[in-house]
Amino acid sequence: MDFDVIVIGGGPGGYVCAIRASQLGLKVAVIDKSKSELGGTCLNRGCIPTKAILQSANIKRLVRRSAEFGIKGNVANTNLNKIIERAKGVIAGLNSGVAGLFAKNKITLIEGTARFKTPNTLSVECNGKISEVSGKNIVIATGARPRLIPGIDDLMRKGLIWTSTEAVFPKFLPKKMLIVGSGAIGIELASFYNEMGSDVTVVEMMERILIQEDREISEAAKKSFIKQGIKIITGAKVQSFAEENGKISVNIIENDAGTSHDIFDVVVLAIGVVPNTRELGLDKVGIKQKPNGSIETGEYNETSVARIYAIGDVAEVPWLAHKASREGVRVAEKIAGLQQITPINLKAIPACTYSHPQIASIGMTEEKAIEAGKEVKIGRSYFRSNGKALASGEPDGFVKVIFDAASGELLGAHMIGHEVTEMLPIFSLAIAGELTESELMSAVFPHPTISECLQEAVLSAYGISING
Repeated sequence: MDFDVIVIGGGPGGYVCAIRASQLGLKVAVIDKSKSELGGTCLNRGCIPTKAILQSANIKRLVRRSAEFGIKGNVANTNLNKIIERAKGVIAGLNSGVAGLFAKNKITLIEGTARFKTPNTLSVECNGKISEVSGKNIVIATGARPRLIPGIDDLMRKGLIWTSTEAVFPKFLPKKMLIVGSGAIGIELASFYNEMGSDVTVVEMMERILIQEDREISEAAKKSFIKQGIKIITGAKVQSFAEENGKISVNIIENDAGTSHDIFDVVVLAIGVVPNTRELGLDKVGIKQKPNGSIETGEYNETSVARIYAIGDVAEVPWLAHKASREGVRVAEKIAGLQQITPINLKAIPACTYSHPQIASIGMTEEKAIEAGKEVKIGRSYFRSNGKALASGEPDGFVKVIFDAASGELLGAHMIGHEVTEMLPIFSLAIAGELTESELMSAVFPHPTISECLQEAVLSAYGISING
């Protein structure tokens, strides 16, 4: 079979790339392990099921607080199986939706695992049978898998160490658990299990949690999580794991406090991901890789071999579904020969953490802006001064914006609080549209909404905040 474009992987980068290529008149095939895997890790084991179970945690939290709002509720009957069943239902619906989009756009799905035979030919193995498929252009969109550490295979087989996959679909609620890593995945899981009643400890080797976030946001998040009962140990690393009477014994080295020992029901590893490139046979066709296994790419995600592209998690950070999707669109347009290709600014990719409270950010942190030699204007707006936040019972949180003092350019925006992930796109549009402070000030924000805090933060940066 010959195609104009073959996409290896049907995740958020791959399937979007395939659809856009088909829209542009190209003959397209997608190779994925099975039809049930369409949507990739994001849909099947990551973004979507995590948000589904976190919504259950949010509902429990609201019921637990219901007396504050004049309603008497009861959270005694939390049903873990129902929570997981609902998440799987959401996955199934979206998975069938992707399959429907393939049919609508006349995309050929080839089930199996792909390996390069030549720069434009792939061998595909499915149930022991091997076939070949050729394409003028090939897009690698194989995503990534959870990073592990050596020597834990037996502990994983016994269910004492989980990756994010097992943590999203738990068979039981651990009474006591350790989460190693405080990025978005680790923090979201900590938030879920803490609300479900587990005794949660988070260990982070860096000096603060959520290291990619603005320091002020990171510190506010830590205070909130500790207040909720999550134990957080920073500047520390796990020295060893061992089974002990059906549980897992852990030694933790803390920079300032020496070595401590504790026993948990489960340890969750949330220490990043590893690109899925090992089985592709990249060396056979000369595709250059970085030491961590990711693929070297150019301006338009082209690899070192002509007509072969790499998008998403295999093309390095940030490991985010929306970044992969945008790269997929851009590669499809590049292959089709469009003169105006959808732009992407990798320095302004929005990032969201769906914990409680939520965290959302885009662009430079205050530290990065200063390191870059920028003279900055910084504004903040606190939810405790916002009518909608108070009426909703969500007064904790704030918005922080960073402007270039000379040009008025919005360099970055950082938020923590109720549903801030839903407000972040306003700043995404502002950065993409190169809006200045004056344009953000002149917009009319509806009242009462928590989004008014976005404009208040802008006004604050220039000393003219109304309600701050």
